[in-house]
Amino acid sequence: MAKISPFKALRPQVALAEKVASRPYDVLNSQEAKAEAAGNPYSFLHITKSEIDLDDLADIHTPEVYEKAKENLQAFISNGTLFREDKPCYYIYQLIMNGRSQTGLVCGSSVDDYENDIIKKHEFTRPEKEQDRINHIKTSGAQTGNVFLAYRDVEAVNVLVEQWKKDNEPVYDFVAEDDIQHTVWVVNNDDTISHISSLFEEEVPYTYIADGHHRAASAAKVRKALGADAKPEADYFLTTLFPANQLHIMDYNRVVKDLNGLTEEELLEKIGKNFAIEKADAAVKPGALHEFGLYMGGNWYTLTAKEGSYSDDPIGVLDITILQEKVLDPVLGIKDQRTDKRIDFVGGIRGIGELEKRVNSGEWALAISLYPVSIQQLFDIADSGNVMPPKSTWFEPKLRDGLLTHLIY
Repeated sequence: MAKISPFKALRPQVALAEKVASRPYDVLNSQEAKAEAAGNPYSFLHITKSEIDLDDLADIHTPEVYEKAKENLQAFISNGTLFREDKPCYYIYQLIMNGRSQTGLVCGSSVDDYENDIIKKHEFTRPEKEQDRINHIKTSGAQTGNVFLAYRDVEAVNVLVEQWKKDNEPVYDFVAEDDIQHTVWVVNNDDTISHISSLFEEEVPYTYIADGHHRAASAAKVRKALGADAKPEADYFLTTLFPANQLHIMDYNRVVKDLNGLTEEELLEKIGKNFAIEKADAAVKPGALHEFGLYMGGNWYTLTAKEGSYSDDPIGVLDITILQEKVLDPVLGIKDQRTDKRIDFVGGIRGIGELEKRVNSGEWALAISLYPVSIQQLFDIADSGNVMPPKSTWFEPKLRDGLLTHLIY
């Protein structure tokens, strides 16, 4: 069963919360982060993307960068921008995007649970991305990035969370520049804290990583590296747990550089062996599983996978698996989406128009729109011990860094 823990969050003064809160470190490159933090000395990007405060860096993964993150974090603490809670608490984090609300519980999740597969994974991690977060955590002593976990709904947890929101005032409540509302409550009542811990230990057999595989893996490896020197705080890592019924997975689409030597007619002919193809009058945003949109040469096509062209196992039934096995590999010659430079990924938050824009620019030859993976598919794959193909899920809205940080020493 899932073991979670309250923790003493490092968090901003109320008046500074909106200025501190920043987008996750991994959705911005260095140039974007520098532009976003410009003129805002309170931005948490000075800690998560500390290279923005160093000039002429050929490599953003040098020790100098991590030392700068530590220096900036300590400065935020020293000047009072951030303070540490005086007792371990749980935190409730609500996000509202386009009128849709979702609420999660911010807590420490057990590293033992991660290692023993109580916390289930659905994605491979890349060593270089792990090492970046390992270096950041070890040098700064802080887990600054939140791991987004999902779990199957437990009514008692839902009721408790909603009641706390109703009966208590939030400590933070603001609308960020992207129009997403962020609201945080502190759960500091000892009986409520104990009740929450018990509910998860008794009612939640597994949790599932939705977003943050590298952050979770890095936390586990840091604890192992610390060995006997690890403090109890290192036994847990920063997570926000969302019940499945509140989660929203967006489409994660593809653009491809060239047609692999084929004409448009030849490409459609080859694809037609496994898909029914219809020319569309407008942009195609798939409305059901096994339906795809294809844009090339100024035209949209609807592709529907034919019965018998895919298997029904948890991986084979995924649309991204069907796309890989029936189009990307045999027709376009893309064997590995992780490493092939001929393919790129476009999160659904950017809209279908972004696909047209990229192809119309001439840089990309075609775009493919997909129907989103369901949370049940994610659970099924994780339960089966398999992993999804790369870039299968895009979750929105995203938690802000800096509002709640977990110190491990």
